[in-house]
Order: sequence, then C-alpha cells, then structure tokens
Amino acid sequence: MTEKTWAGTTLSDRRAARRAQLLDAGLDLLGTAGSAAVTVRAVCRQAKLTERYFYESFADREELVVAVYEQVAAEAHRALVDAVPDSGRDPAERAEAAVTAFVELLLDDPRKGRVLLLAPITDPALSARGVALLPAFAGLVREQLPERMDALDRQLTAIGLVGALTHLFTAYLSGTPEMSRERLVEHCVRLLARSS
Repeated sequence: MTEKTWAGTTLSDRRAARRAQLLDAGLDLLGTAGSAAVTVRAVCRQAKLTERYFYESFADREELVVAVYEQVAAEAHRALVDAVPDSGRDPAERAEAAVTAFVELLLDDPRKGRVLLLAPITDPALSARGVALLPAFAGLVREQLPERMDALDRQLTAIGLVGALTHLFTAYLSGTPEMSRERLVEHCVRLLARSS
C-alpha cells in the first residue's frame, strides 16, 4: 500500500526530518553548552518542534543523547576507514591520512569533538557508550600495525595509542596545552608512525 503524501512528502519522510532536526538540536546543545543544557524542552525549543514530536522519535532525553553520540561516533569511524583504504601505503602516510581525517571531522566542527570526547566524561548516559566504543577504534589502529608484531603486542599497542590520542584530542579541545592544529597533527602522526 502506498503511503499518503501531504505537501509532497510522506508521513515517514516528515518523521525522519523531525528526528534529524532533533538530532541537530541535540548536537548543538551537547557540543556547545554541555550535558546539563540538554533537556527535552531545550532540544524542542532549539529544533522548533513540540514535545509531542520529541516523543515520536525518542523515549527520553538519554535516548536522544545516545543517538547524537552514536551518530558522531559513526561519522568518525567512517572518516577513519575512508582515509586509509590501502594498507600497502607507507605507515607515516597512512597515519597522516587518518589523523588529518579525524582532525577535520572533530575540529572543523568542534561540537562533534566535544560530543565524542568530552560528553562521555560528564554525561552518565554516555559513560558506558564511550568505553564500549574504544575497542572499535583500537581495532582500526590494530589493522594498521605491522604483521611482524605478535597478536597481543598489536592489541596492546592499539589500545595504548587510542588512549594516548583520545587524551591528546581532549586536551586540545580543552585548550591545554595551547598549540596549533598543525602541531597537533604532526605530533599524532609521529606517535602513530613510531609504533608501525
């Protein structure tokens, strides 16, 4: 059965558009004002939608916050995968491509960096999600490490690198130490290339 349209769009399309508006509002609030600013009312006000439409897409505030976080995490994962499609390239080139892609995503739109790296520290709904996400990113790093390393060495090195990089990006977003974006990329590339 064909879905009815109104003003040229289906009910499903309108719901999807409202959900996207709510996610954008959640990203904006979580990524600029922090966790405490994300309330159902504030999100609805920012999205210019009523609470009725909020509850059409999300059971509660926590579900929205997790959805915003997972959307940003998926973008970051995709950016890293797309940046290094060829594992035959020089390790330093692969490291530079991955770091540059990550920096572009998280620093060109600092809201995304704050959501991915800072929000799990302050929002209880995201604490477990942040921890659960680390193995996926460690897996991406592990795939780039040389085969000459034994499996455990590769795993431990990948975990350590993800931890180090997470703290470097978190420090950068917090403004300490002060450094240029170029210097951050250069340092992260050296860190990754030395481990390859």
